[in-house]
Amino acid sequence: MAMDSGAPRESFRLSMLLYDSRYRSLTIQIFAFFVLMFGAAWLVYNTKTNLEALGKPFGFDFLWATSGYDIAQRPIEYSSTSTHARAAVVGLLNTLILAVMACATATVLGVAAGVLRLSNNWIISKLMTIYIETFRNVPVLIWIIVVSAVMSESMPAPSAFRGDDPAASMILFDSMAFTNRGVYVPGPLFATDLGAMFGMSDLGTGLNWLLIIAVLAVAFVINKAMLANATKVQNATGTRPVTWWKSLALFLVPLIVVLVALGFHLEYPELRGFNFSGGIQMRNSLLAMWIGLSIYTAAFIAEIVRAGILAISKGQTEAAFALGLQPNRTMRLVILPQALRVIVPPLISQFLNITKNTSLGLAVGYMDLRSTLGGITINQTGRELEGMLLMMLIYLAISLIISTVMNMYNNRVKLKER
Repeated sequence: MAMDSGAPRESFRLSMLLYDSRYRSLTIQIFAFFVLMFGAAWLVYNTKTNLEALGKPFGFDFLWATSGYDIAQRPIEYSSTSTHARAAVVGLLNTLILAVMACATATVLGVAAGVLRLSNNWIISKLMTIYIETFRNVPVLIWIIVVSAVMSESMPAPSAFRGDDPAASMILFDSMAFTNRGVYVPGPLFATDLGAMFGMSDLGTGLNWLLIIAVLAVAFVINKAMLANATKVQNATGTRPVTWWKSLALFLVPLIVVLVALGFHLEYPELRGFNFSGGIQMRNSLLAMWIGLSIYTAAFIAEIVRAGILAISKGQTEAAFALGLQPNRTMRLVILPQALRVIVPPLISQFLNITKNTSLGLAVGYMDLRSTLGGITINQTGRELEGMLLMMLIYLAISLIISTVMNMYNNRVKLKER
């Protein structure tokens, strides 16, 4: 039988929102929220009013005006008659290209340096220590400027490749040229342009590359399913089916068919007049940014890798040696896979730093997002608020995408509790 405590229930009163501990914290939070929203609304309204008073109403219509400036390093078609929006897209692509290249190179160099610093060879270990301590304790901007200066001063001019007895010569069967204006390498060309075929000539060969990426993505999905089935068979029978040649054919055969159908071929650089033409020119600004960001960030990644390896119990190494594994195979098959659980989280921060540090390209003339949308476009249009807000949102979106992808990978390699 229910017992009545006899204590009357207190009716709710407005004063309880302030004096009753059950409601006070919620009241304070709601009040703080409204104050914050009021302050933000006042700031937006005040900014909008001041901009209108200056004759610059807030808006993004300036993106569709003619840019009026050239961009030397451009992955897609662009000219001075293009819009500021297209200039921003070119800058964004330059930022993404540089970020991907620097992340890949810094990861390889960092992993190698981190492993070698733990080497039993005293000379190698000390050399890696000198490299790490030297490069990570000097600002990255200085390294970028140093690399740019070295390449501009030490490389030969294109005129040095001219004549019967040239002072400089191309390498790799006359397919690459290193000059003080940059490095010239063979560039991909297609006999069939899908963009022009479907009336989207502004995309250039973008549809061709999208088709190639789609083919590789489909092959990756099918290959993943095939490997999962092979693992299932192995768990059931104890014997794993041979799949390497199937995986190789799965990627190569469709890719070769698509490339042949599109008429893929290489365009080699040639010296014409006072400069090289044809192929792809990797300008000194791009190379300086790529090398500078890579060697600087690799020093930090090396320490992350070293910490991850030292976090693994020595018993893992001793057990691998007891099974007859060589030191290099022990590191590759036993230690590093376990160390990834420690390495990946701080590695995400380094990838984000590389992406944000690409904005330093302004110092060496690399036309990235900061130099186009956040630089020349703002100077020409006077829309500094809109330009900066848009640039901040783009960098934020890129950083969130990188974090999401790396966190998904981190969730795959972390220990699963039962």
